[in-house]
Amino acid sequence: MSDDHTTGTSGSPSTSDQQETVRRNGEESRFEVHVGDELAGFSMYKDLPDDGQRIFYHTEIFDAFGGLGLASTLTRSALETSAVEGWRIVPVCPYVKKWLESHHEVDDAVDAVRPAHLEALR
Repeated sequence: MSDDHTTGTSGSPSTSDQQETVRRNGEESRFEVHVGDELAGFSMYKDLPDDGQRIFYHTEIFDAFGGLGLASTLTRSALETSAVEGWRIVPVCPYVKKWLESHHEVDDAVDAVRPAHLEALR
């Protein structure tokens, strides 16, 4: 399954004419951020359907796209989409955890990380 969310035009000289798009790639269990047609990074998740939780455990932006704010764009879209779909967000990924400290749009959908979440990722 792929859901596209166009987020705007990047301000970087090398990508100024290309759209940033966040897509969910359900087959890979990740949200992906694209600049134009090029994959720029991703945020991995694991769903725990019985608990209604989505564990975000790894976010990566490729070096060629660093410094463009894509990690924040990706994280915002991934978390907001997940919350709207009814998932409880479990922030294991250090970047997602840090992002949530200064962005409070999905606070009511965030669950604390428990040992069972870490075990589910093994």
